Amino acid sequence: MSADEVDVIFPCLDEAAALPAVLDALPPGFRAIVVDNGSTDGSQRIAADRGATVIDEPRRGYGAAVHTGLEYAKSEIVCFLDADGSLDPGELPTLVAEVRGGADLAVGRRVPASAGVWPWHARAGNLLLAAILRRKGLPVRDIAPARAVRRAALLELNVTDRAFGYPLELLILAADAGWDVREFDVGYGPRAAGTKSKVSGSVRGTLRAVRDMARVLSR
Repeated sequence: MSADEVDVIFPCLDEAAALPAVLDALPPGFRAIVVDNGSTDGSQRIAADRGATVIDEPRRGYGAAVHTGLEYAKSEIVCFLDADGSLDPGELPTLVAEVRGGADLAVGRRVPASAGVWPWHARAGNLLLAAILRRKGLPVRDIAPARAVRRAALLELNVTDRAFGYPLELLILAADAGWDVREFDVGYGPRAAGTKSKVSGSVRGTLRAVRDMARVLSR
């Protein structure tokens, strides 16, 4: 592969309604790796038909899916993005440019496109966790699902959480390692019709994510 190409890892669980538009919006030079986490709606076939590399990860959990994608990726810089249509793949070149320019990690701070896009219970938990990270010296205001990072460096960071605590553990370890972390606003819109967030789509999902993240904080 070309040194300029970038692998984009999409954790996926029943995102058939969103995948066509998400994958078609990838900029040139960005290659999709869809890590399927047990979909039953045909997500795997749709992703493959759109030219994505599809990997099955039977262990349920966000962290399990993204780590499997990271291990499979081949590019020097890798990106991570949700597959539900709420984030624009067109924002990824900005994050990648920052890593190429010297940042260790570039993350996207979600800016809701309209009221109701980000439910209060999910946003409140996110704000609290981001405040904890800022006290550790990390200048972030979001536990972001959009990221760009050098693959080898992230593997060396040794993030071990395989559930919803993965993004938080990544940021904590980055702070402890003295990484240069840069945050940029990215648009955050409604998910594709027919999809549902595994975290903010319900209070139960948010509580499950809070449980996983609390476990990370307690280590």
